[in-house]
Amino acid sequence: MLTILKTSYTDTRAADLAWALGREPLPALAVLDLELAGAKLQLRLLGASHQVLLEEADRCCSETVACMPGSSTPLPLGVSKRVGDWEYEFAARVEILNQGSFAGRAQELLALVADHPHGLAGTFPGSPYAFTAMLAQRHEGQVRWRTWHAYPQEGRLVVTRTRIGARMPAML
Repeated sequence: MLTILKTSYTDTRAADLAWALGREPLPALAVLDLELAGAKLQLRLLGASHQVLLEEADRCCSETVACMPGSSTPLPLGVSKRVGDWEYEFAARVEILNQGSFAGRAQELLALVADHPHGLAGTFPGSPYAFTAMLAQRHEGQVRWRTWHAYPQEGRLVVTRTRIGARMPAML
């Protein structure tokens, strides 16, 4: 699903993004509710940021990547931790692109997400390549999502990847 977000695009910076687990739902500009083989997933666009809420079998998890005033947790390159009896993995990277490459990558990502049944993307008025996009799936008992946060004024694209699922038994 592709939507135009009804808010002005402000010159936030990729470096201002922070990461948090367990935050309460924040006000969203667009929401996509999904059911993926028993897991309820809510993809939420918060302007130039995202929040994912996951519920499954009386367990829940929330992930927020946003510009959060006062946050002491900057966007990490990677996180691996237990969330209840789930294993949670998060990874982030920043792509730095020139103007032509940025436009092409933005068009490619928006096309990928716009028509996908488990995708949500929001563009900002005033800049055709200012967007936040999310894509979710369930694979082998795990819920996974990817996100893209575009900062065309900087030529930066912040890409995140998350996987959460049941703990795997220890290998002997």
